[in-house]
Amino acid sequence: MHFVEVILPLSLAKTFTYRVSEAEFLFIKKGMRVTVPFGKNKIYTALVIEIHNNTPTSYEAKEIHQILDTAPLVTEFQINHWLWIADYYMCAIGDVYRNAMPSALLLESETLITSKSDSIVDETQLSDDEYLIYEALQQQSSLKIQDIISILNKKNIFPVIQKLIDKNVLVLQEELQETYKPKLVRYVRLHSKYDSNDGLKDLLEILKSANKQKEIVLNYFQLSASEKKPITVKKLIETAQSSPAIVKALVEKEILEEYYLQEDRINFTGKGREDELQLSPDQQKAFESIKENFAAKAVCLLHGITSSGKTEIYIKLIEEYLATGKQVLYLLPEIVLTAQLVYRIRTHFGNKVAVFHSKFNNNERVEVWNQVLLNASKAQIVIGARSALFLPFYDLGFIIIDEEHEQTFKQSDPAPRFHARDSAIVLANAHKAKVLLGSATPSLETYYNAKSGKFGFVEIMKRFGNSSLPEVLLVDLKDKYFRKKMNGHFSDLLIEEITTSLSLGEQVILFQNRRGYSPIIECITCGHIPHCQSCDVSLTYHKHKNQLRCHYCGYSIANPTHCHACHSVDLTTKGLGTEQIEQELITIFPNAKIGRMDQDTTRGKFGFEKIIDSFKNREFDILVGTQMLAKGLDFDNVNLVGIMNADTMLYHPDFRAFERSFQMMTQVAGRAGRSDKKGKVIIQTYNPNHNTIQQVTHSNYIGMYNEQLYDRQIYKYPPYFRIIKLTLKQRDFDKLKEGAMWLYQVLSQNLVMPVLGPEEPAISRIRNEYIRTIIIKIPQNNSIGGTKKTIQKILNSFEAVSQYRSIKVTVNVDFY
Repeated sequence: MHFVEVILPLSLAKTFTYRVSEAEFLFIKKGMRVTVPFGKNKIYTALVIEIHNNTPTSYEAKEIHQILDTAPLVTEFQINHWLWIADYYMCAIGDVYRNAMPSALLLESETLITSKSDSIVDETQLSDDEYLIYEALQQQSSLKIQDIISILNKKNIFPVIQKLIDKNVLVLQEELQETYKPKLVRYVRLHSKYDSNDGLKDLLEILKSANKQKEIVLNYFQLSASEKKPITVKKLIETAQSSPAIVKALVEKEILEEYYLQEDRINFTGKGREDELQLSPDQQKAFESIKENFAAKAVCLLHGITSSGKTEIYIKLIEEYLATGKQVLYLLPEIVLTAQLVYRIRTHFGNKVAVFHSKFNNNERVEVWNQVLLNASKAQIVIGARSALFLPFYDLGFIIIDEEHEQTFKQSDPAPRFHARDSAIVLANAHKAKVLLGSATPSLETYYNAKSGKFGFVEIMKRFGNSSLPEVLLVDLKDKYFRKKMNGHFSDLLIEEITTSLSLGEQVILFQNRRGYSPIIECITCGHIPHCQSCDVSLTYHKHKNQLRCHYCGYSIANPTHCHACHSVDLTTKGLGTEQIEQELITIFPNAKIGRMDQDTTRGKFGFEKIIDSFKNREFDILVGTQMLAKGLDFDNVNLVGIMNADTMLYHPDFRAFERSFQMMTQVAGRAGRSDKKGKVIIQTYNPNHNTIQQVTHSNYIGMYNEQLYDRQIYKYPPYFRIIKLTLKQRDFDKLKEGAMWLYQVLSQNLVMPVLGPEEPAISRIRNEYIRTIIIKIPQNNSIGGTKKTIQKILNSFEAVSQYRSIKVTVNVDFY
């Protein structure tokens, strides 16, 4: 008996065994995809991770349906890495597989509904809904579930389908659909019978009276003479300024022949730089030290202040690794950064760069996947967000993690809830590759590891081209409001500085970490605030759409004209978001061109690039934005940065609030004065003497690090303790309360370490589900593996209690 062990793209923690024939057994290799039946009549694409002869004991193995690949699509390195992620982050291996593969490679059976051909239907016996489906099937041969939902305009359609099956009107069939299609481009060439001189004479004779057709043929000759490469139909029509119908007529007359060639969807045309990249003395020194560190250690931290030229050092290191024939992975925290960086790296390395992130469509992702798998020259350097970590690297030599402190490297939903920085270090270890972590404000844990000798450590404390760090000015909002020196949310100093910058033709960035117009609308008469129906949050007012929205579930209502509780018309907005700042700027600076960059304005594939390019090309004078602006963007004409209200970040209920605020403000400040002039940063705050704000003012990273480390040790937080957070969700408040208490008691009895909870988080209900959290703090000297096994056992027994089975528990390891 021959078997394969497979992973299914479902949230299942175990692998499954399927039977194969001897011929299949000899053909199948690890990492190939097969389609398998699962459940009653569903078919899924599974991944083979083992081939063996052991009969499963608890169930009878079904046979596989078909083999999808001729060669492995997933490498052994990937399978081992995915198993590690599933084990370390306590999630199902199926979740990792589903998250890692481009969804075009994960076929699922689409349920097709067809009418039974040989049955006689009595239409009078059908209800309205049933008749609508029956009628639709008379028009077309088959329908999908989604089609029926739109025909009946309701979600719950299965009872209707079931009745029709019982009445012998319908049959269901499962079919798999291959979703990836290569991109084919249409080319034309002259028919072979006109190749000779006599043939050309005949051709001109035929086209004597057809002027438009003759025009196209003459243009074809011109193009083939000048370009010496195949000619696309599109190019021919553009050059001749003609139409597709005329080309079609020439093809039908057998004068032109059409043919198709496969082409990549993402193509970069252009050459890399030939000349050598020159590093400054400080950069050169850092470059040498990194290489020395790599001789002894696999991971090195590059702590370089903002605008110190870290990207040039990365490029120099990439050159060295490419020379040895190895692949390079360059991870970025946000898609917004890829546009600028890809441009810089492509101007240097030409066509060796592939890009991979979630704004690409399915087919584009499959192409990058295949290029990396085949170690193609186009994919020697892969730039991407955290999902690029799952690509099938063949021979990885070097990983760069830029802005390593960013919280977006941690995936919060859905599972696997992995941290790209830590997972990349494990992946590099498997490939025997080196990892460089770069940041102007490293995370506490990384800096601690570097200082304690676990990682290498290199510093650059001078900006590139010796431009000085920006001057930071604090504005005390209490004092300004008291002295009536505020115009809306702008202090007199900020308005003065913006006016000066605009008169000098410089650009300004304003930072406010809240989108929308204002987070709260309040009734002055009775104090009522509109809340979301399904979540425990107030609705945010969006002025340009004139609606109130919930930022958690997307629920929205039209902007109320009167209070819903007491019908008073005195409504006021509290708090400020990016939209409100934009509105105020329009009234204060009517002649300035103002842009806004937040989640609302950057939807769509090139949303980020459009705004960044417009700002770089000086189409905007002032750019207002959320934390997207705080990343490593490079604008040479910005000499003033304003932080509208620093306090919203500082008083966030999170043990990393001060560290995050320091990082965010320092990064935003680093966008100023990146050319010759000294930049200015204005921070508006109600608390100018706060330690963190003072540390930002003096660029005192070490002071912030020491202060936070002291607190972390006292209150048992990382890097001294590892944290696992359990989140419990359930629609029934009492059942959740009881279940959370049961779980907490069993955990605290079985674990000799701090177990905190069960706690209601600040937002205790989202999408009608109540939430409770339990936090487990694991000391450094305890085995984390053993602790996880105990937690998993307790969770399994929690699931076995029948009344708690409906409570959803998610495990988040290292949730920070």
